[in-house]
Amino acid sequence: MELKLALKVNDKDNVATIFADGITSGMEVEVRDKKGNADLVVVKGDVPYGHKIAVEDIAQGKQIIKYGEEIGIASHSITRGEYVHVHNLDSMRGRGDL
Repeated sequence: MELKLALKVNDKDNVATIFADGITSGMEVEVRDKKGNADLVVVKGDVPYGHKIAVEDIAQGKQIIKYGEEIGIASHSITRGEYVHVHNLDSMRGRGDL
């Protein structure tokens, strides 16, 4: 079976980007970082190519960090391996209230 890959670009990141097609709930992906470390994560939810999964639990109201930058706030608690997208992330850009 082919190993599916996700990348965590920055040490601060609490999400990783999926670089594989056909990722469905229950599959394992290998999350790699820039130092060459690898960690297996079980995916929760179907995740399209180029989208994000949580690499750690993220509490509601906590910032979601990708590429070392704060990209939003968790609108719900997010568990490790869960698909992170508009259903559980509120954007911080252009809102005017943050």
